Amino acid sequence: MGYLWIKAFHIVAMVAWFAAIFYLPRLFVYHAMAEDAVSRERFKVMERKLYRGIMTPSMVVTVALGVWMLVLVPPLLSQGWMHAKLTIVALLIVYHFWCGRILRDFRDEKNSRSHRWFRVFNEVPVFGLIAVVVLAVVKPF
Repeated sequence: MGYLWIKAFHIVAMVAWFAAIFYLPRLFVYHAMAEDAVSRERFKVMERKLYRGIMTPSMVVTVALGVWMLVLVPPLLSQGWMHAKLTIVALLIVYHFWCGRILRDFRDEKNSRSHRWFRVFNEVPVFGLIAVVVLAVVKPF
């Protein structure tokens, strides 16, 4: 498979990952606001399926294809913008697993955070997306 095909599928996987990384914390907002058991159980199912069925697989594919591109074009690792991008991707992976921890807290009825906290938490990956796209397209350094 050629580099451009790998890059195209890397972008598709990244879009799927970000769709999920934006939606799961929004579900946390609504889950934290839920007052009845039926709603809370429904959110648990939705959150689990999103995290396991879409979010984690798309993250794995995004990272795998990104690594594949770096193997095919090693000089990319000498670029400053790539170092910055990989740092942000590492932080996004930490955010991803933090979401998994929060999911388990909700599952186990141990969440102590308010819907307001989750509203702020939900906005964090927006900055990561902006930075990654700007670094990959503009390559400022």
